[in-house]
Amino acid sequence: MIAHKETIRSDLRERRWSIPADVRENMSRRICEKLSQVVHPCDTVLVYCAKEPEVETSWFIDHLLNHNRKVIVPIIEKDQIGLRLSYIDSREILRPSTFHVPEPVGYEIPADPAHVTCAIIPMLGFDRSGGRIGYGAGYYDRFLSEHTHIRKIGIAYSIQEVPAIPVQPHDIRMDIIITETNTFRCS
Repeated sequence: MIAHKETIRSDLRERRWSIPADVRENMSRRICEKLSQVVHPCDTVLVYCAKEPEVETSWFIDHLLNHNRKVIVPIIEKDQIGLRLSYIDSREILRPSTFHVPEPVGYEIPADPAHVTCAIIPMLGFDRSGGRIGYGAGYYDRFLSEHTHIRKIGIAYSIQEVPAIPVQPHDIRMDIIITETNTFRCS
């Protein structure tokens, strides 16, 4: 199954990079507009900070901050293969860090995962039942398996959909998946 997942990941990376940058930007904005409606009841939102060519989340983060929502971003702990969390009050403090992911380097404000209402999760690929495939290290699966109270919202471009993700017992399914064209309620 691991070899099969790597084949899927390789295909999905190519699909995502095949989208021209200006089209990705437009699609990201549409996804974030839909996302802002779906997370409306959430008080404290964990949001990944995008790197190319992921769905760009900067507009969504700004929207949350402008509406006085508490925004938390993940910080990758590469050695522990885990995530720790930090509040942010501005995107200005984010700097490329581990795996080139923007993080609040030098400006960390520790956040308790118990306070997170919902999490916006990056995906390399997905299926309509909530199956998600990421980059393969399991950072989000580990984190979400420890914090089961968090509503899980995956975002991706529609081109990242596959008929079925080969899900293993440790893989965490999404509750909702949002693309530029659809919102799938999976749970």
